[in-house]
Amino acid sequence: MKRLAIVMLAGVVLAGFSGSKGHAAPADDVDPSVRCAVCGMFVAKYDNWLAQIRLADGTVMYFDGVKDLLVFYFDPAGYSKAALADIQEIWVKDYYSLQWLDGRAAFYVIGSDVYGPMGKEFIPFATRGAADSFLVDHKGEAVLGFSEITSELVQSMRAGMKMRHREK
Repeated sequence: MKRLAIVMLAGVVLAGFSGSKGHAAPADDVDPSVRCAVCGMFVAKYDNWLAQIRLADGTVMYFDGVKDLLVFYFDPAGYSKAALADIQEIWVKDYYSLQWLDGRAAFYVIGSDVYGPMGKEFIPFATRGAADSFLVDHKGEAVLGFSEITSELVQSMRAGMKMRHREK
């Protein structure tokens, strides 16, 4: 009987692991030589703004802010050999707590008086309430979910700030 219970428990544990998506934790310590995949800035200098994408092959792409992460997201082939389908995980940091968030579940304030390393920025929050509060306190224009962000909006926020450190 005891042996059957152990086998059943092991089966439940294994089933739980096989059914999960298996997200890896985002990297907290970034080598100082790592550059943003879009603009080429050294991302370790901007730890509070650090954002990451993990590709299907395990490659981690680093960004000096959410805006550059979104530039990559909408055109991964423009900055790597990846396609949109290769993007497995998106990680951003909550503006207040600096805790890592699933970028697809975060809320973003646009048009605020808070700027990131590359100027206008998408400011991420874990909750809608925190985003709404920030919007009022910092004269933001809107709170958006990830699915509401468009390539056109991202490009409009980049106006006058385009940098590209390398070609494919």
